[in-house]
Amino acid sequence: MKRIYEPYGYEDGPAADSFWPRTVRRQNNWDQLDDEVRCDVAVVGGGYTGLSAALHLAETGVDVALLEAHTPGWGASGRNGGFCCLGGSALDSDTMVRKHGEAEARSYYNAERGAVELVAELLERLGIEADLHSRGETMLAHRPEAIPELKAFARKMRAFHGVTCKILPREALAEHGLNSPEFHGAITTPIGFALNPLKYATGLARAARHAGVRIFAHTPAEEMRRVGGSWEISTPSGRLRARKVIFATNGYSSDDLPRWFAGRYMPLQSNIIVTRPMSAAERAEQGWTSNQMCYDSRNLLHYFRLMPDGRMLFGMRGAMRATPEALDEVLRQTRIDFDRFFPAWREVETEHSWSGFVALSRSQTPFVGAIPGMENVFAGMCYHGNGVAMGSYAGRLLAEIVRSGRPTQPWPDLMARPPARFPLGRFRRILLRPVLYALARQDGN
Repeated sequence: MKRIYEPYGYEDGPAADSFWPRTVRRQNNWDQLDDEVRCDVAVVGGGYTGLSAALHLAETGVDVALLEAHTPGWGASGRNGGFCCLGGSALDSDTMVRKHGEAEARSYYNAERGAVELVAELLERLGIEADLHSRGETMLAHRPEAIPELKAFARKMRAFHGVTCKILPREALAEHGLNSPEFHGAITTPIGFALNPLKYATGLARAARHAGVRIFAHTPAEEMRRVGGSWEISTPSGRLRARKVIFATNGYSSDDLPRWFAGRYMPLQSNIIVTRPMSAAERAEQGWTSNQMCYDSRNLLHYFRLMPDGRMLFGMRGAMRATPEALDEVLRQTRIDFDRFFPAWREVETEHSWSGFVALSRSQTPFVGAIPGMENVFAGMCYHGNGVAMGSYAGRLLAEIVRSGRPTQPWPDLMARPPARFPLGRFRRILLRPVLYALARQDGN
């Protein structure tokens, strides 16, 4: 497979110390494909997008088989920060309106809202217990100059989502349980919630199998070719034939499966640490008692939340290489930033730390639709670190596109438009270094 990071990034190592697997009863009785199987629709990838697409197809009577190289939820879907919130594009609203027009921007923001609502509906309908908490999400200003941005953000949330955001000045942060020397104000958007991402992914997998999806774990797709009117996907010990194929591999994609993928996505590592459970007294000492899911106003943002069991989850983007040494270094920096944000917790141990890939597109918007030049082949990818909601939504869109050609939910043209290639081909991650450096300079500190 042609992937752009070192092999270690695609192995078990980066997630070996993840907290989430310790919270679920993992299913070990998944089948492996060791024969020739036929179906109506093949799905490649067992994360939110693939599981959502398979589930929604199977619930309408479509015969679906899903291939997952590891186990469902193994990739970013089972190792992210658990933020189910607005997002999916890296464009701010002004840029989106300028590039795509107000009508298209509104269509996209309707899709964002619909994505959050879809996850809430699936959790309730399928009876998935995923440790929900947080009323919306809170952005914290990392420097005084960001305060006017909070007010502008509130106006945009009202204009595009019809909601009223709550703004807190610096002097009110402590009384709302958001005390940190790092922040100068906050704004809360009343849309979204936090969850256990692996419990959600595992619940989707169980529901999909119950609906009739044949899920083959430890079964990586290796090659695909046209055979008559069908597509044949080869695996290490079997073959899967289907009239239609959905690729849902996102940051763990390969440039040669299908070849159209080459250069059209950019994996970026995201890294998380989780502390031991803290007592009420320890939380009060810092003055951080809120269970809001939070992020700061940096371009290279930090994201964090106090979980129901008293642990603090803290994440940040970074690492140019996928090696054990690079991961150790970026997790060390993550802990340094954590200590600066929460000085009263300097002695609180980090019990878990891990890393995974998100995916970016050159257009800075997600892609959901048909792959040009490949009849009956579709893909959903590039959620820019917001795949809990948007990946789930992309899966439902793909199910409706595959089944009827046009979904009933908002499907903006900017999502249906195939992404352009990044320069430099397989060496394109070199581009990340100057971009990340420039963003860090803009952040100031």
